[in-house]
Amino acid sequence: MSRRAFIGLAAAAALTVTSAVPVVAQEVSAPFPSARFPLGERGIPAKTQKSVTSGIDLYTVSTGTAKDGYTVTVLMPSGRDYGMRETAEAKAAEVEAAGQTASVQKVIRPAAADDPAEEIYMVRVGLWPFKDKAKAEEAAKALTDAGVKARADYLGDDGLKTTGPWEMQVLTIDPRGFRGSYAASLGVSVGKRETTSSMAKAQNAIAAVNGGFFNIHTSPALRGEPLGISVVRGRMLSEAVPGRSALVLKGRTARVTELKSTVVAVSQDGNRLDVNGVNRLPVADELVLYTEEYGVKTPADGGAEAVLDATGKVTALRQAGGAVPAGSRVLHGSGTAGEWLWEHAWENWNVNIDTKVIDERTGRRVVLTPDVSIIGGGVGLVRNGRIRVTAKRDGHDSVNMILRRHPRTLAGVTRSGGLILATVDGRKPGITVGANMIEAAQLMKWLGAVQAINLDGGGSTAMVVGGKVVNKPSDGGERAVGDALLILP
Repeated sequence: MSRRAFIGLAAAAALTVTSAVPVVAQEVSAPFPSARFPLGERGIPAKTQKSVTSGIDLYTVSTGTAKDGYTVTVLMPSGRDYGMRETAEAKAAEVEAAGQTASVQKVIRPAAADDPAEEIYMVRVGLWPFKDKAKAEEAAKALTDAGVKARADYLGDDGLKTTGPWEMQVLTIDPRGFRGSYAASLGVSVGKRETTSSMAKAQNAIAAVNGGFFNIHTSPALRGEPLGISVVRGRMLSEAVPGRSALVLKGRTARVTELKSTVVAVSQDGNRLDVNGVNRLPVADELVLYTEEYGVKTPADGGAEAVLDATGKVTALRQAGGAVPAGSRVLHGSGTAGEWLWEHAWENWNVNIDTKVIDERTGRRVVLTPDVSIIGGGVGLVRNGRIRVTAKRDGHDSVNMILRRHPRTLAGVTRSGGLILATVDGRKPGITVGANMIEAAQLMKWLGAVQAINLDGGGSTAMVVGGKVVNKPSDGGERAVGDALLILP
């Protein structure tokens, strides 16, 4: 059964435009799009405007109407809510045997620039208006009690056709009026997670949004570790995933590109060994570099470590597992990499760490000066003014990431060099549905971005202005995250 048969369509609802707050005459302001909203019934959104400071404006945007209801989704043997046709038909038969009527729904997961569309199938039971969520939950429980695992689902979360609604916060920074700078922050350490507002407060930021994805599948003490490149004030604190999208910040300029990084340890005797990672747990036979920002002791895994001072001089060669002294770095080797350290990193020798970040669009090196920060993104959205969602290359080509709607944090650069930061709240049925990956790209193009990237989202999505969270995080409160993008005075 098609989604259209599930929810139907209704006439567009009229929307009222709230008049904008006037901007002080001497302050330069980036224009907000006058075009119709690109999603749903494409009305003119209601918006309010607030001048934050010269060159920075905050817009609160709302549009759409809640017309989606609830259904019951039957879970496949894998635990997912979708599968191949044969699996779905077998599940539908189980539902029928339990005395319920099932529909097998074909769904097309949209194509990305680097990944073809995917045909999947879902098994759905019933349809209830929004006000009757409890009835959908009762039906799901009845099926589960009969041995068929199921759950009540809000249709607005599917990622298919919807009328919304949407609630967004949009921050526009125009370099003609803004005289501050952009920076990244990992907070007090690489491993520790902090809220966006706490990182903003620590540096007296004008505004901030949460940054890239972080590793929730590592040691609990390290779950703020970025999943991809992180550079803070010219210091690489996490290596790049080759070819993955990132946001490069320098002074008050920003650009979106794809990056790769190399780190090589070069001993005084001329012997070289690739450094496999920065500030993360090693696997067998890896050489990992730890900086003082790591925040915890290095792993005691039986390997070897060379402690380097600021000049690269080896001040200690030790067994693995210790603190990173202030002003120092530690080369940690496991297995064969540890043997290399015992042979080529003697005390009082010099070991040079050659770090390079390469812009894959230009082939040029990104020079890591103190005014440079880099935040790794999840998916590229817009390139050269065209929607180009690079979900597979960026590691997020699942149905959940491309098709499903979630809260989103988005960053884009305009043709004139301005920066756009947007949060799309979601997971609030009847209030705001969020966006899928294709919709996120459409939103950033509508806002005027010619280059755009998706940052971490879901419960991590947060925008802070003047020390206050101005969006409504889906967890009900602000989540601690790995890093943040700061707008500094």
